[in-house]
Amino acid sequence: MADQALPQNAFVVVTTGAEAKFYRNRGQSGDISLEAAGDLSPKNLAEQGPSGKQPPESSPRETDEGTFSKQLAHHLYNEAHAGKFDNLVLVADPDTLGELRPILHRVVTDKLVMELGKTLINSSTQDIEKTLRKG
Repeated sequence: MADQALPQNAFVVVTTGAEAKFYRNRGQSGDISLEAAGDLSPKNLAEQGPSGKQPPESSPRETDEGTFSKQLAHHLYNEAHAGKFDNLVLVADPDTLGELRPILHRVVTDKLVMELGKTLINSSTQDIEKTLRKG
């Protein structure tokens, strides 16, 4: 992706297994200028549970992270299906990225233009922009 420009209005998701922050790229002509566009926090973790089979040795934290990944995947599906984004950038810590990949619907993955396995949830907007420029 380093040779490609990040599309204007791309939906950028920066996430961990505990929270997600959303941004829109407002940059023009290949520039990256992120604007905050909301967030998502885990809800009803004990009631929902993660997707798929859960290994018996999973810790409560791993279970919660898996459940949140499922919630995020569902949220992204709803947003994509509603036409809320045409281009998606997914930035997640490596564990969360591994949880998300197999559960993202094709409607979402077809819009994926960049994927980074990095932990940037506590980074400033400027640092996220710099990282995206490096691709």
